[in-house]
Amino acid sequence: MAMQQTGSRKRKEPAIEGAAASSSLQGLLAADGGGPLQPKRQKRPAIRRSLVHYLNDREGGARGRVGLKGFEGKLRGYVVEKLPGLLRERELALGTLNKVFASQWLNDRHVVCGTKCNTLFVADVLSGQITRIPLMRDEGPELARTQPSCGIHAIELNPSKTLLATGGENPNSLAVYQLPTLDPVCLGDRNGHRDWIFAIAWMSDTVAVSGSRDGTLALWRMDPDMFNSGIAWHNDAGVPVYAHICPMDIETIPRPSTNLSNRKVRALAFSSKNQELGAVSLDGYFHLWKPRSTLSRLLSIRLPYCRENVCLTYCDELSLYAAGSQSHVSFLDPRQRQENIRPLCSREGGTGVRSLSFYQHIITVGTGHGSLLFYDTRAQKFLEERASAGQDSFLAPTGRKLRLTCGRGWLNHDDLWVNYFGSVDEFPNALYTHCYNWPEMKLFVAGGPLPSGLHGNYAGLWS
Repeated sequence: MAMQQTGSRKRKEPAIEGAAASSSLQGLLAADGGGPLQPKRQKRPAIRRSLVHYLNDREGGARGRVGLKGFEGKLRGYVVEKLPGLLRERELALGTLNKVFASQWLNDRHVVCGTKCNTLFVADVLSGQITRIPLMRDEGPELARTQPSCGIHAIELNPSKTLLATGGENPNSLAVYQLPTLDPVCLGDRNGHRDWIFAIAWMSDTVAVSGSRDGTLALWRMDPDMFNSGIAWHNDAGVPVYAHICPMDIETIPRPSTNLSNRKVRALAFSSKNQELGAVSLDGYFHLWKPRSTLSRLLSIRLPYCRENVCLTYCDELSLYAAGSQSHVSFLDPRQRQENIRPLCSREGGTGVRSLSFYQHIITVGTGHGSLLFYDTRAQKFLEERASAGQDSFLAPTGRKLRLTCGRGWLNHDDLWVNYFGSVDEFPNALYTHCYNWPEMKLFVAGGPLPSGLHGNYAGLWS
């Protein structure tokens, strides 16, 4: 197996701390430990069914309680609907980095991010510290230098959170790091994509698929021997080295239109329930694939709104894909061609849907106008703001759509900004990425100015 030395010095960054804390909602709670019942009274003690009693019992560590199984699900459902309205923002300073395109939680305080300026970094959301991660280089570094970099558009953790896949120094290549140390494992730079990687999805702990601007999907398999030892490879100088791999299979998406420049793969989403992979291309099509040892295409569907479809998410519980376009979110169930959920309109001035995520039946929408919206797919309506109607009353719906507006971030007031946007006092940031840490009830949101020529960034922790 070919190996490549990377970098000129040994990395000195400390290892990232362990995996995120497990959910506090796990497990049901048991009954109070009381004395035996009186012989003449065979009635079972009444079960206290209020949420308050459930939380008190959980905090006290009671065991053996029956009849509380519904509370865990109800509590999760209650939180996912009520939490967005309670979130408050704390902006994070990212210096002069340009536009955060991708992010994922590593644990309860660290988020790994990728930027347009081709920087991979870990942000400590508590201290605000930024730690840069060295990028992996192709075997032919001169090839990477001849291509203008688009940055890092995708970061994905495998199901067990032991590997992280993203882009390399050459944005055409797939880079895989080991967690939690972020030591390099391998780089997919052989016989792979000819253009920038826009999307990545894991099929299992060792198999991933990447989607590229060249209109292809690549299926990659990581050899467990490369990371099972838990020891990073280093040369005599202590510099990390890694394997260079080629894809198991590479497939081109169909070409229904004559405009081949629009068949770029922009987003991927994997259904673990059905073992199927959804892909969205810039020409306005949704493609469904079956990933095994090769990629087999099952179907292609024309999306109802075909302009700027750049994000895709999937909900296993609802067996539903959601694709974001310039003005709408379209819902797709590949097994039912008719639309059971009508498309929702973002109504954000045509700036587009830039990021999407599902949690249970609520979908979070990050727009190009610096706002977050929340849509209830069961009720088929946006969550609403709530306000107190009186001192002793509960919060009541106002009829206004719940919208979280993100802060100003940082913008480079360079010549381009002065010449074309200097008269604009405030410029909203496109929210290119967001990710939840549900056990900690935190939401990380990041992005930057929407016009491609502007240089700036935004990052915020909502909790």
